[in-house]
Amino acid sequence: MNMKKRYKPNFGTKSLKTMAFVLAGTLIFSSCKKTTIIEYNEAGSNSGNGGTVTNPATGFTKPVVEVANGSITTNTTWTKGNIYRLNGFVRVGRDAKNKAGQAAVEGVTLTIEAGTVIIGDRESKGTLVVQRGNKLIAEGTASQPIIFTSERAAGLREPGDWGGVVLCGKATNNQAGGEAELEGAYEGWHGGTNDADNSGVLRYVRIDYAGTPINPNQEVNSLTMGSVGSGTVVDYVQCSYGLDDAFEWFGGTVNAKHLIAYRGLDDDFDVDFGFRGTVQFAVGIRDANSADQSGSNGFEVDNDGTGSSVAPFTSAQFSNVTIIGPKKDRNKTISTQFQNAMHLRRNNKIKIYNSVFTAYPNGLFIDGSTTLANAAAGELVLKNNVLAGVDGWGANGYGTGGTTTFPNPIGVETKSTGNVGAQAIDVWFKTASFGNETYTKWEDLGIDGSIFDLGATPKLTLNTGSILLAGASFTGLTGFDVVSHRGAFGTSDWTAGWANFTPQTNVY
Repeated sequence: MNMKKRYKPNFGTKSLKTMAFVLAGTLIFSSCKKTTIIEYNEAGSNSGNGGTVTNPATGFTKPVVEVANGSITTNTTWTKGNIYRLNGFVRVGRDAKNKAGQAAVEGVTLTIEAGTVIIGDRESKGTLVVQRGNKLIAEGTASQPIIFTSERAAGLREPGDWGGVVLCGKATNNQAGGEAELEGAYEGWHGGTNDADNSGVLRYVRIDYAGTPINPNQEVNSLTMGSVGSGTVVDYVQCSYGLDDAFEWFGGTVNAKHLIAYRGLDDDFDVDFGFRGTVQFAVGIRDANSADQSGSNGFEVDNDGTGSSVAPFTSAQFSNVTIIGPKKDRNKTISTQFQNAMHLRRNNKIKIYNSVFTAYPNGLFIDGSTTLANAAAGELVLKNNVLAGVDGWGANGYGTGGTTTFPNPIGVETKSTGNVGAQAIDVWFKTASFGNETYTKWEDLGIDGSIFDLGATPKLTLNTGSILLAGASFTGLTGFDVVSHRGAFGTSDWTAGWANFTPQTNVY
């Protein structure tokens, strides 16, 4: 979210860039930045690639096409035979509010072929921004996903190595005048009046090591969606090792499915400024040592930055989400910056169904009198969800990251800044008709312990006999696939083939 203070990565030596050209509207250019082959060899770029021959001058297995900072102004296609390097802010089209006062450019489509790799220039903070009225068609397949990643060699990649992917749409939000610029002031203008707006397709896409700071304390998210409309497709997207949030929605109505937030620094799913879409089948998995100094959560949800009552309210519907915190067992040391599986605050009206949350210092935190009033009025809804603690950790499976002052002296299953109507927060959450359940340890749920572990592909499907294989309810709901299981997975692994949980070792 905005107004957060984080560390800034140290931008280091640049790699040699081959001279190549890309036809991208009016942009045709090449660049060259020098280092030595010895540095690449020390980085290990010529090893561990399964026999693929790597160019010793570039560290890549394919030609690198340089994409210049600026606007793509005609329909353009990027193909899997090349690797495309984003230099600075590469924009699809041009927004009417651009600071150079140039004419707006709309109706431009950037198409990315399945299997294509796109890297971000570290020095210039390479970022892809799809401006309002334009489209990105990034349609990979399960066997050939599209990969956005760091330009650095295997073994040297870091969160924040490049910017990220930014979609700007013309759907409604709750900002003054209906338009706003995304944080960082990089001309990511978004907002309008068309809730069915179409910004394109992201399907079978991986986004790794994104989140570079644009300005001090203002990072780009791995995938930023500003007022993106329901005509847009977001399905099978993985965001890994980002320096900020994995997924953030700033208003809009886009629907999404099959999302993976893997070992990012800040929040897994950040929802604000009037986002009203539906999201189903999403998983967030954390790294015990990686959390933001502002406090990291599974969900962080606001109506807006001040908690105003401006409509449209943040009232998105999420179902079948699995949030796996950093604490596998009581002896596991975790960052002191971890906070809540769900931090629901600032007057939001989110709805979360059929989901599972575990291994955070706190489970649910409903923060602020207006947010509590929304819960009492039935406008903030939590139904058929499961909270689980960690065996032997603190009171009832909840504790802290290692200090007595942050995030709170004693972790709790549910907490709030007041009652929900006349009820204490724990009584409200356990209202019989809501169907929510609590357990003292995640092992009771039938989740496989490998989901916490680093360095291998986790078993994401539920173990035989898991209580989560049943219990979901979609009564009165629309826009969701009806399944029996709670959480993101039942007996089928929808990440198979396209997702990757060890991106540090990949050679491109």
